[in-house]
Amino acid sequence: MNHKAIIITGGAGFIGSHVVRLFVNKYPEYKIINVDKLTYAGNLANLKDIEQKPNYRFVKADICDFEAMLSLMQEEKVDGIIHLAAESHVDRSIKDPFTFARTNVMGTLSLLQAAKVYWESLPEKYEGKRFYHISTDEVYGALKMDGSLFTEETKYQPHSPYSAAKASSDHFVRAFHDTYGMPTIVTNCSNNYGPYQFPEKLIPLFINNIRHRKPLPVYGKGENVRDWLFVEDHARAIDIIFHKGKTAETYNIGGFNEWKNIDIVKLLISTVDRLLGRPEGADDDLITYVTDRAGHDLRYAIDSRKLQRELGWEPSLQFEEGIEKTVRWYLDNQEWMDNVTSGDYQRYYEDMYKGR
Repeated sequence: MNHKAIIITGGAGFIGSHVVRLFVNKYPEYKIINVDKLTYAGNLANLKDIEQKPNYRFVKADICDFEAMLSLMQEEKVDGIIHLAAESHVDRSIKDPFTFARTNVMGTLSLLQAAKVYWESLPEKYEGKRFYHISTDEVYGALKMDGSLFTEETKYQPHSPYSAAKASSDHFVRAFHDTYGMPTIVTNCSNNYGPYQFPEKLIPLFINNIRHRKPLPVYGKGENVRDWLFVEDHARAIDIIFHKGKTAETYNIGGFNEWKNIDIVKLLISTVDRLLGRPEGADDDLITYVTDRAGHDLRYAIDSRKLQRELGWEPSLQFEEGIEKTVRWYLDNQEWMDNVTSGDYQRYYEDMYKGR
């Protein structure tokens, strides 16, 4: 496939910024258009190293704005969309499910319809086009502690407003292929970690709290299990799937890397303390057990063998190695963390792009 102009939605977010950076640097012949609304989790400081590249453009826009999306696709002659923009924090979805339905469901539908209208207006229609939708393992529900894994055939059983909204968006993407022939791909990934993650998520939040000796709130007994994927490995997988994946297929992306939450917290404490020169176990007393989250799924784990077998992708880092790299990044980038937690970056970039 020879895509010339690619929209990456949510490109100022955590995973999105890594995908944008990879594509801008790896494919100078492509035009990469980063579409992001710049909500609390969108941060253009994540992309300072590539913001002046000639093949990169940032557009501040809401994916729910159908007319804006259609106009942009027509203007840039877009033939590829990598859709990452989403509300993704389960706790926020429990408090405000309407926002999650709007962004994750209606935003995806807006993009799909804009792509349909634009691509069907072209002489070649869908030839050489691709709509790639990034989803989550949470749409599958929960696993027992029996070694079973989520596969691409696992039945959808979302348990939170977040995962229900993502499940709905997945169904719309597949429906646009089945109804209109749109060339779509869906991937479901496990928990991502790494640099530039907004510090409401467990790993960056706890790194920052350990550094400043603040409490580490652990849900229940910390026995919930998650499969962890280093974000740069996920970006590589997205690159491979976008270019080589089969239309209408689903691919699961995971790290084959299951950890109990409490074990992750203990690993983070020991790593941060070691890198800061603190005595071993100095911050173990920061662990604070709190009332479990409503509808908290016990275990997620992804089977990535289809992706490995068909497209040759596999994770590059073991978890301990990835955690070491991640902790070092956050400790070395305290200014980034301070700006994110203060909200200063939002006001700066709001002013910078006002009126564009």
